[in-house]
Amino acid sequence: MTVDSQGAADAATQDAPGRAAGKSQTPPPPSGPKEVLKPSRGRRSLPSGLLPYLLVAPALLSMAVLLLYPLFRNVVLSFQGVNKREMIRRETPWVGFENYTKLLSDPDFWTVVVRSVVFTAINVALIMVVGSLIGLLLNRLGKKMRLVLSLGLMFAWAMPIIASVTIFRWLFDEQFGVANWVMRTLGFSGYEQHNWFETGFDALTIVLVLLVWGSVPFVALNMYAALTTVGAELYEAAKMDGASGWRTFWSVVFPNLKPFFLITTFLEIIWVFKAFAQVYAMNQGGPDRGSETLPVYAYIEGLGQQHYGLAAAISILTIIMLIVAMSFYFRLILKQEDEQ
Repeated sequence: MTVDSQGAADAATQDAPGRAAGKSQTPPPPSGPKEVLKPSRGRRSLPSGLLPYLLVAPALLSMAVLLLYPLFRNVVLSFQGVNKREMIRRETPWVGFENYTKLLSDPDFWTVVVRSVVFTAINVALIMVVGSLIGLLLNRLGKKMRLVLSLGLMFAWAMPIIASVTIFRWLFDEQFGVANWVMRTLGFSGYEQHNWFETGFDALTIVLVLLVWGSVPFVALNMYAALTTVGAELYEAAKMDGASGWRTFWSVVFPNLKPFFLITTFLEIIWVFKAFAQVYAMNQGGPDRGSETLPVYAYIEGLGQQHYGLAAAISILTIIMLIVAMSFYFRLILKQEDEQ
């Protein structure tokens, strides 16, 4: 230890004149011939900007194979008059826009379109209102009760679609359903073996309840997560100003969570508008095709009636409607980014 200290002291003493004279401590460059470092053959670097394209290439290739190619085939099929006979003969006669003109001039098609739009609007409104209220409730509950409610929401959300449809059919069963028993217990008459699936409107109402029940957990849990990002000082300031609960929500919570409401609303629109399994499994679009929405309409026309070209045209028109709805959403997003 003593020797090292002495050596360090000597070195410092020797370097001191240099520092006093203002000499730089940077080692001098090599005096020999300049050597150009060349990358070895095994470690040759990629051209600049190529790496991001290579990283996203597998995802783009998967989308092209799994999504774009079936979509292309569907577009081609929508311009062909393929029915049962053509399918057996392996014929693909081209009919141009005949399938589209037939659909757009069919009043049944427009009935299904209006039904799908109204059904989606009511569903999304209920999902957003109920989900937001439960999200606010989660934010106000204590730790234990919040955990219990969150677990209940997760169980409802995690239930398979067919299992949930089966349970709802049991609940509204004509003979042994709980719904008829509840209505009789409350004193309502006419619910002895009442058929809850007697009309298409009744069947769609039960599907609506099922979809709201299955979608509320997603909105509620996301709403609670978004509420945790709102600073407590904003609530305290609103409380000091004497703001009511509704005023606090409208002036403090909603402006801060506007992106959340936008993206969640449009996700729910897409999810409800293209919902197929719940509607079909509940009553197969019946009775008398009175509870068909656009996806079920396309399925029954395609696999049920074996009008494959017509079903392809229905699905393409459904995609176009969703694109129109999404373009409205993207315009809002771009406008919001410009304002920021």
